[in-house]
Amino acid sequence: MSPLSEEQLMKRQEARRRQILEAALKVFAVRGLRGAKMSMIADEAKLSAGQLYRFFESKEELFVTLIRQVAQDTTREIAMIHDLPGSPYDKLRAFTATILEDKSTQYPFKLIQHANTDEDVPAEAKQLLHQFSVKRYIEQLLPLFEEGQRIGDFAQDDTRRLISAFLTMLSALITLNMPLDDDHPLPNADMLMRIVAGPRSR
Repeated sequence: MSPLSEEQLMKRQEARRRQILEAALKVFAVRGLRGAKMSMIADEAKLSAGQLYRFFESKEELFVTLIRQVAQDTTREIAMIHDLPGSPYDKLRAFTATILEDKSTQYPFKLIQHANTDEDVPAEAKQLLHQFSVKRYIEQLLPLFEEGQRIGDFAQDDTRRLISAFLTMLSALITLNMPLDDDHPLPNADMLMRIVAGPRSR
């Protein structure tokens, strides 16, 4: 068997790094920084601890790397809402349904929640989150909500306050860990959309 070329080695390393980051995102989102262990991340990634430490020296370094990636990704994903088909109401509902129905889509938001509330989060992670604050998401959604209010899709209220209320409720549903049963399910996208619905959407 011929040895791998430098390009093939780089591709393999990059694939392994992505594998680690995906596993770490799930573990940190569920357990937070304090509850997560490198051994858990290695198990989730189906790697040995030694392989993990070749890429990241500590779980803190891995956490900061993830925060940087997730902050950029969530900003990009929210920006993509404008490219979805339909009215402003349709776009926001589709975005909301995807987040509420797909657990893997929730992991970045849960990670950010941990980073904002856990006491032992590295200062660098806190600084990164400050750059990607809720205000930035509100500014991204502002044109969509303004158009929705203009045509009656969204309620006639202070636009930024309306977006803030919506994001607060969405974040709460994503991070809620109450045990629920079939008779008491979490609100779905349609129920959440009633917070912002205007006369044209009712």
